[in-house]
Amino acid sequence: MDSVPSLASGFTLLFSVLWHIGSTATNYNCDNPLSALLPQTAFSSSSELFGSPSPAQLNRRIGPGGWSPVNSNAQQWLQIDLGNRVEITAVATQGRYGSSDWVTSYILMFSDTGRNWKQYKQEDNIWTFSGNTNADSIVHHKFLHSVKARFIRFVPMEWNPNGKIGMRVEVYGCSYKSDVADFDGRSSLLYRFNQKLMSTFKDVISLKFKSMQGDGVLFHGEGQHGDYITLELQKGKLSLHINLGDSKLRFSNSQPSVILGSLLDDQHWHSVLIERFNKQVNFTVDKHTQHFRAKGDGDYLDIDYELSFGGIPVPGKPGTFLKKNFHGCIENLYYNGVNIIDLAKRRKHQIYTGNVTFSCSEPQIVPITFVNSSSSYLLLPGTPQIDGLSVSFQFRTWNRDGLLLSTALSEDSGILLLYLEDGLLRLVIQKMTERSMEIPTGSNLNDGLWHSVSINARRNRITLTLDNDAASAAHETTRLQIYSGNSYYFGGCPDNFTESQCLNPIKAFQGCMRLIFIDNQPKDLISVQQGSLGNFSDLHIDLCSIKDRCLPNYCEHGGTCAQSWATFYCNCSDTGYTGATCHNSIYEQSCEAYRHKGNTSGFFHIDPDGSGPLDPLYVYCNITEDKIWTAVQHNNTELIRVRGAHPKRPYVMYFNYSSSMEQLEAMINGAEYCEQETIYHCKKSRLLNTPNGMPFTWWIGRANEKHPYWGGSLPGVQQCACGLEESCLDMRHFCNCDADKEE
Repeated sequence: MDSVPSLASGFTLLFSVLWHIGSTATNYNCDNPLSALLPQTAFSSSSELFGSPSPAQLNRRIGPGGWSPVNSNAQQWLQIDLGNRVEITAVATQGRYGSSDWVTSYILMFSDTGRNWKQYKQEDNIWTFSGNTNADSIVHHKFLHSVKARFIRFVPMEWNPNGKIGMRVEVYGCSYKSDVADFDGRSSLLYRFNQKLMSTFKDVISLKFKSMQGDGVLFHGEGQHGDYITLELQKGKLSLHINLGDSKLRFSNSQPSVILGSLLDDQHWHSVLIERFNKQVNFTVDKHTQHFRAKGDGDYLDIDYELSFGGIPVPGKPGTFLKKNFHGCIENLYYNGVNIIDLAKRRKHQIYTGNVTFSCSEPQIVPITFVNSSSSYLLLPGTPQIDGLSVSFQFRTWNRDGLLLSTALSEDSGILLLYLEDGLLRLVIQKMTERSMEIPTGSNLNDGLWHSVSINARRNRITLTLDNDAASAAHETTRLQIYSGNSYYFGGCPDNFTESQCLNPIKAFQGCMRLIFIDNQPKDLISVQQGSLGNFSDLHIDLCSIKDRCLPNYCEHGGTCAQSWATFYCNCSDTGYTGATCHNSIYEQSCEAYRHKGNTSGFFHIDPDGSGPLDPLYVYCNITEDKIWTAVQHNNTELIRVRGAHPKRPYVMYFNYSSSMEQLEAMINGAEYCEQETIYHCKKSRLLNTPNGMPFTWWIGRANEKHPYWGGSLPGVQQCACGLEESCLDMRHFCNCDADKEE
């Protein structure tokens, strides 16, 4: 008998008609030359071979005939200010006119502000464009995905070995219009419905956002019956909460329905699309999508009065919010076809605006990336011999170990070291004449999040503060007074330096830093890039090129992904799988395979689909001389008395197996023969109501179909085995139970 419980199958929902929001520019005319008519001041560069900035438009022949830097190396770049944010779809390059100077490969970077650049990527890798083979031919590249930006940089990677770097360029695209709202961490937008209750069977919500903060509510709505929908940033990831009508699930203590994205606090634009059709939800962040079923008992989302954007206001308490507000910019915010920001800009009555402005105010913060774990460093000057010391900065990394700061103190007061060791922060002052002083603090600081650190010393007292938490700041006193030095080495030490100048007890730092202050003064990292301040090696200045190698997660079968700066690895503990990505099952595919290994009867895990997506299942292998039986346990193996029942209130027996439908089917498909046995003991209890009545008993198969035949009979035949064999106690009935006897 087949009584495998049926499972409802899910489905994937796609609103293809709505994907025009944020689509690429390839579907319409967006290939106009954007730089041909720009003034000379729109062009800038790392350096100019001919002194003044040289316009470098395509086909330009007058003057120098294009751009060439003073020195041809990988630190050079040509930048164009396009005036406004535009949509960029293609680029083209030439060499410098009348010369042997051309670029054979280059990368592109983009920015809205001329700071905090982002590299152009394809297939999640920094894309290298092929360049020219001579000075005059034009090489054109159309982007796979359009880019919205105001500034573009061409960064030469390779050039003619018999010449220098030389470029003439063009950028193609079209104008880009958007509605932008700026939230300062205390502001919000309220979209009030025309009626008390908004009840929706399907929803489409889309927006773009950028933020420097890792936490903050993007939008929230809730109803009095327990419904809610909330999107919030939590530690640089987006958490989506949806509940449809389950009053026991309160938002204040609920777990997110799904978490997606990573490193979303990088001050770059990220796109979000939420599509809901009853319980089926598609959640997309940038290029990553998750499909899931919403929690709750209903299919409708019932929201009372309003949706809030940027925060969750507390009713009756103006300016008070339930959770941390969003701090950043939101662009092109649509709720079920309604342009929320456009309504706010036009001051429509449905919108209440609380301290929101309609242009994106962006801080001019310059991040830097330490690229190489053996040779990267940044040298910044300090003010020597000050009584005390003050240094602060922010960092983010995936590496457990790395030097953050080394500085030789004045007046023989030692050398100060700050480094990560196994994810913990250590501040050490080493002195020749006495024992080192050490302050450890924090844990798991290699989590990819931004962490702030501040060191303050005054006379004999030194304080280390992590993540601005003054309450848990660590303090220590030294015997000798501390005097600031004149050289601060961040991230590592130069080669061939003596330990008295820079000391690194651990490997160099790989990660990003920003907001570096020395002696309470901010350090201008652009001046470092231009060569007028300090020194550096193997740095990317004005961008943080951290990458989450666990997104997407390549670890299979529930393996946990962990990462360093350069690679990822999978923890396969307790998964039943092994290998680099937890791909290989540690179990055999069948009981027969266990017999071939010499095992006798007993309980085993089998993995019918091997390294496929299905989990292993726990079975009993009955290994005999001639046959191997695989038995799967269920919940009703004991004899259970059937209480009285009638058509309006039937008695139902459920068989719940210790495995899923897919696991059972994979096992069945690999077997020569399969059976299930259910025994029904009857006394004055008709079973099939034969010969002509409607059956009193039936069973439900794996496809949720109803079967009236019983063990030993055939599908479609409403009989027991005795009916087919003509051996029933009462030949007028086709089943012994149907004789309705007192025995």
